[in-house]
Amino acid sequence: MITYYLPPAGGPGVQRWLKFVKYLPEFNIQPIVYTPENPNYPIIDESLIDEVSNEVVVLKQPIKEPYRLAGLFSKKASKTISKGIIPEQKKQSVVEKILLYIRGNYFIPDARKSWVKPSVDFLSAYISKENIETIITTGPPHSLHLIGLQLKEKLGVKWIADFRDPWTTIGYHKQLKLTEVSKRKHKALEAQVLNTADQIVVTSSITKTEFQRITNNSIAVITNGYDTEKVGSVELDSKFSISHIGSLLSKRNPEMLWKVLSELIKEYKDFAQDFQLTFVGSVSENVLNSIEKYGLSDYVNNIGYVSHLESIKFQKKSQLLLLIEIDSEDTKCIIPGKLFEYIVSNRLILAMGPKDSDVEKIIKETNTGNYFSYDDYESLKKIILEHYKAFQNKTLQTHPIGLQKYHRKALTESLSKLI
Repeated sequence: MITYYLPPAGGPGVQRWLKFVKYLPEFNIQPIVYTPENPNYPIIDESLIDEVSNEVVVLKQPIKEPYRLAGLFSKKASKTISKGIIPEQKKQSVVEKILLYIRGNYFIPDARKSWVKPSVDFLSAYISKENIETIITTGPPHSLHLIGLQLKEKLGVKWIADFRDPWTTIGYHKQLKLTEVSKRKHKALEAQVLNTADQIVVTSSITKTEFQRITNNSIAVITNGYDTEKVGSVELDSKFSISHIGSLLSKRNPEMLWKVLSELIKEYKDFAQDFQLTFVGSVSENVLNSIEKYGLSDYVNNIGYVSHLESIKFQKKSQLLLLIEIDSEDTKCIIPGKLFEYIVSNRLILAMGPKDSDVEKIIKETNTGNYFSYDDYESLKKIILEHYKAFQNKTLQTHPIGLQKYHRKALTESLSKLI
């Protein structure tokens, strides 16, 4: 298993394969993990280290990280870009514009491309010596798929390519100031990977449909999921808290929601006294500026980044959980990993995004909340008010159905059958 993210990496990128590694031995498959020795993780979560079993073999090799060099010019800009937090074009500084252009056109497919050759050299010898039967690459960063591609061509080993996110259609890809030549290079590499891998795994049905236009190879959908987390008893917020857990990027800025909340505060005195808007994780300045514009700043509880376990506690104590996706065709396939933690938190979800998205289907299928498009103003206002009345009556609760198939162990069983 070839992955860039492994604890102490924090954030959503690490969870999927951390859990697969945890459960694969229960299906008689021994995972060996290959990861960088000196990665430049934008988020660190030391609490996740204990989740990697001492029995798992972990191989590490050095990596050259251009984000460290970029940090010499602007530490803040390089760190936010590495997190995927890209400011609006009109608000980008000259340094940010230069870094985005360099990132997009000189590091194809991404900033970890220099790790491909040394990894192929190291793993070729290791795979041959240890008689490894299957390799799995997971991206982003999608440069790791190039490691799998070259190992497949060199050794003929079985190769599974796992896409946690799409490649050329993901939102931030369009913000990299790509030249036409660079766009064609990305498309060519994407097609080469999809048509060479023995098995492709994606996290959403919409991504599967997208990739089926590029390849006839087998594509399986294995979503992200939830695990059983031991957090003890958690007391619900006394406030009518609406909480967003995770990064809230510039493009995920639902002004319609801020306007609805602002109106409810003005129209209902008790709502104004009870309401709290909680952010756990990175929040872009653009979002915070919008919140200030709608007079909501005094209601914000901005926690910042916390450990994964702490984030679970915030989910369980909140009255409502907020899930925001960019209003775009390109994001219909994006299913944030936190959705699956949300659906087992026993709290109702308030979600916004494009119509007919995979997130909308899952929320409706599991009966875990409400989903709104960006023009559902009246419906959104009505539902929030209904939830507030239920909060006042102490009857605000969820009645989920069919969650078990999203447990990490059940998902790992699906993966084991592909291996």
